[in-house]
Amino acid sequence: MKNFKNIYRKGASSVCCGVVVVLMAFPVLTSCEDFFTQESSDVLYADQEHLNLAEDSIYSVIGVMTKLQSLSDRTILLGELRADLVGLTDVANKNLREIAEFNVSDDNVYNNPSDYYAVINNCNYFIAKADTALRNNRGEYIFMKEYAAIKAIRAWTYLQLVINYGKVPFYTEPMLSKEEAEAAESKPRADIQTICNYFINDLASLPERYNTELPGYRTIRGVESKLLYFPLSIVRGDLYLWLASVTQDTNDYKKAAENYYKYISERNGVNSAYPTTMTDRCYWRAGSSNWMSPSGSIFPIGEYDDPEGELITMIAGDSIRAEGHYSELRNFFTSREENDYKVSITPSLRMTEISEAQNNSVLSTNGGSMIYAPKGLTEHMSGDLRLQDAWREDWTRDPASGDRIETQYIYKYSSQRNVHIYRRTMVYLRMAEALNAAGYPRMAFQILTEGLSNEAINEKVIHYTDSAKTLAVSLADSAYLAKYDFSDVRYGVIDAMEYASGNLSDPTHNQMGIHARGSGYTPMDTLYVLPHDTVEVDATKRAQLIKEQQAYVDSLILNESALEFAFEGMRYYDIMRYAMRQPNPGQTMAEIIGARLGAKNRSSMASIVGKLTEQRNWYLNWKGKIGY
Repeated sequence: MKNFKNIYRKGASSVCCGVVVVLMAFPVLTSCEDFFTQESSDVLYADQEHLNLAEDSIYSVIGVMTKLQSLSDRTILLGELRADLVGLTDVANKNLREIAEFNVSDDNVYNNPSDYYAVINNCNYFIAKADTALRNNRGEYIFMKEYAAIKAIRAWTYLQLVINYGKVPFYTEPMLSKEEAEAAESKPRADIQTICNYFINDLASLPERYNTELPGYRTIRGVESKLLYFPLSIVRGDLYLWLASVTQDTNDYKKAAENYYKYISERNGVNSAYPTTMTDRCYWRAGSSNWMSPSGSIFPIGEYDDPEGELITMIAGDSIRAEGHYSELRNFFTSREENDYKVSITPSLRMTEISEAQNNSVLSTNGGSMIYAPKGLTEHMSGDLRLQDAWREDWTRDPASGDRIETQYIYKYSSQRNVHIYRRTMVYLRMAEALNAAGYPRMAFQILTEGLSNEAINEKVIHYTDSAKTLAVSLADSAYLAKYDFSDVRYGVIDAMEYASGNLSDPTHNQMGIHARGSGYTPMDTLYVLPHDTVEVDATKRAQLIKEQQAYVDSLILNESALEFAFEGMRYYDIMRYAMRQPNPGQTMAEIIGARLGAKNRSSMASIVGKLTEQRNWYLNWKGKIGY
């Protein structure tokens, strides 16, 4: 059936190749030293014109997932090391140090564009060759679920490529010859706006049903296959969010928010909910006086498919290095015997400053009153409690010398072989970011403080809760916000008594503000409030009021991202988007990342700060063939 130049052998025992081992060979296109030149002995050339058997779809999708594994660690490292929440220890290797210092060489193992293009070229092959009109004997389309999944992966991969390199060679047809590769390399490079516009249009052609219908491969070597896909609505939301960050077009921000909401509203089917829930939080028990024993936990995040599960998408890895796709993140972040208990990456002083600066609202036992937890607590117990939940410092003894060894445990990477990409709280927070930038700071703030239900939106966002029901937004804005239907039958925000007791008398009371995941009962925090919180009927004054509130909420969202997603590889990109919304993006970028070693130690970051003021230096480049 197929005639190949060589048989693809890499990673045959990996998690994603578990199915492939059983089902044998499939077309996998890789690349070599020059990321477009298809000359490697691992490259397969396929003579067949179409993929038209059911097993072809399985072979190809699992093959793309296998190639994705090479992007997993760098997705986290490039997003974290260049930001402000982590620093490096003395044992950190040259590759990590170059990233953190914005001095990445061509031979850095994480500066390898060919790995992105290997994914892209395999996606291009499948998209070009799959017979999407083919049906099985039950009349079901054989390839459409896989076709949509592959298109989402290609869009996500191109987005990662362009936000890291700034300008990238762009092609959408499979390259099966050196001549095709050379032609693609000679084309003008595409920027973020070009990539986002193309894939927004590309994904728009897919039928709506494939927003939620995914290929059903059940489990692959113990990994739930549903967690290996990139939901179309979230990818579209990300594309619009990045596009809006470039264009500053309010409509693009609205589209981003709508797509994130679409995922939330459709994830579990019609007439179902995907709430933030009160289960996952770190808090002081009501009336607590024991300030060394916080309750609850969030991390590590469970890797299971559940209607209210936090994890949405991950890239699977292997449990042992010999299998070929082993994630090093656990060794970089967490003390283990494998790394002689010596970590390479540790939380920065800036991360501690952000966490401890938060107020933690502790309720009385009946939820009727609130006090703030004290400052100055040890073990990162002051302020927001998510940092202490994710990070623990300890020590052990060297088994040979008996010397004391300082240890660190980042529970987001304690023993995890898989790399998390999308999760529920991220979708809610990015929806808040988009809504705020679109001109709805009150709606975004509601996501941070209490959570969303139709009742809450109506009372706290559209109207105030006075008897006059004064309209707090324009009629046009009121009509737009009505699109966000968080039915009171399925959603309700928890009240103080429920938060204090932990018992929900009404099961639909399932929404909690994101800030309350680590900072106590935020609705009663009198210091965490929307500024100039008044109703303004004059249109000009209202516009100015909204602008001031947007700036404030934007900074809250950036802080919330640090508190919630520290060490997960999102921070650098969150700062990028935030900076792109400011009058002087380079200066903003430099100021935020320049505080990595603490607000008082900015001078030691002078060389990095100097680079970041020029936007072209935000990005990687490789041999003059990609990047600015």
